[in-house]
Amino acid sequence: MGHMTTNLVECINSVLKGARNLVVLALRIKANMQRAGNIVVQRFDRQNEVFEVREMPNEKVLVVDLARQTCDCGHFQVERLPCRHVIACCANQRLDWQLYVHDVYMTTEVRKVYIFEFVPLSDAETWPAYQGPALVANPALRRTLKGRPKSTRYLNEMDSRDMHSPRICRLCDA
Repeated sequence: MGHMTTNLVECINSVLKGARNLVVLALRIKANMQRAGNIVVQRFDRQNEVFEVREMPNEKVLVVDLARQTCDCGHFQVERLPCRHVIACCANQRLDWQLYVHDVYMTTEVRKVYIFEFVPLSDAETWPAYQGPALVANPALRRTLKGRPKSTRYLNEMDSRDMHSPRICRLCDA
């Protein structure tokens, strides 16, 4: 790190080097744990598992309901993973945040995808003829492969002035 490079792929690889062997779930949880440090649990009802949290930089107040598995930010409901607010509540009350990870992320559930056998496709010549609608390509959307690409630059008054005068070669003045 700290080296300049002109290769974009090298830049991306150097940034993602630490995350290369982690699963997506671990990356999301790690990011939420880091961001949970700026959240303060203000009030809570431990019996009903309802918490009021405040994000410190912007003073935003949100309600987390662990019993219903909801958070005002919406990420907890959509992703079915503990958001940073849920992780802050769990840390405050010494609860295990892993209880709020949906079963769909469990290794046993992921392995169920690969239980079924699949039949390899036969040769394409043995497939039945296609009976659906015929697709017709729009020639206006086709890319031209030959020649120099057309400029998409917006022209200004300096460009229009240059277009009216004849072009002169700077090497031979012809």
